Amino acid sequence: MADVHNKQTRSYNRNRILGKNTKPELLVRKFLFANGFRYRLNVKTLPGNPDIVLAKYKSVIFVNGCFWHGHKGCPRWCAIKSCGA
Repeated sequence: MADVHNKQTRSYNRNRILGKNTKPELLVRKFLFANGFRYRLNVKTLPGNPDIVLAKYKSVIFVNGCFWHGHKGCPRWCAIKSCGA
């Protein structure tokens, strides 16, 4: 399927997609901090570049939004036609 946008418009659209400090991520971080958990953000040395790292507990948290990682029955997710879904 041909792209409906030219290269400049597609580039602009992709640049507007946030990868850090998204609203769901901020909510999780506020909850963790308020409950005494201390963490590091976006550690590039770990596989997958996790959003939140709880080093003391040897745990990581990935905060995935519904747009990219929709779950069954989620009203906020739809298959993107341009990717062949």
